[in-house]
Amino acid sequence: MSLFDQISADILEAMKAREKEKLEALRGIKKVMIEAKSAAGSTGELSDQESLKIIQKLAKQGTDSATIYKEQGRIDLYQQEIFQVKVFESYLPQKLSDPELTEAIQSIIAEVGATSIKEMGKVMGLASKKLAGLADGKDISDKVKALLS
Repeated sequence: MSLFDQISADILEAMKAREKEKLEALRGIKKVMIEAKSAAGSTGELSDQESLKIIQKLAKQGTDSATIYKEQGRIDLYQQEIFQVKVFESYLPQKLSDPELTEAIQSIIAEVGATSIKEMGKVMGLASKKLAGLADGKDISDKVKALLS
C-alpha cells in the first residue's frame, strides 16, 4: 500500500472515529499530494519518496508556524499546529540519533574520500540523498562541517 493510499484509508478511519483535528491534518496532507500529482510536468503518480518529502515540508512549516504562534502568545493556535505536526511525523521514518548521524556521515566522508572542508559540497550532495527523511538538512550540514574541520 502506497503512502497516499495509507493516508486515504486513515482519513476514513478518522471520519468514522470523529477525530476532527486528525481528519483536518490528514486532509491537508492529501490535498498537497493531489496538487503534486496534478502539477504540470508530473506523471500523475507519487512515489513514497515524493510523498515523504511533501509530509516533511508540511511538518517543517507547521513547526515554524507553531513557534511563531507561541511567541505571539496564541497558545490555542500553537497547540493546534503541534497536534498537526505530530500527525505528519507519524508518517515519517524515525529520525537518526546524534551518534547514528555521526556514524552515517563518517561513512559517507570515507566513501567520497573527502579530507578537508573544501570538499564539503561532495559530501553534502551524497549525504542529502542518502539521509533524506532521516535527518534535518541543517543537522547534516553542521555535522559535516564539524567532521571535516
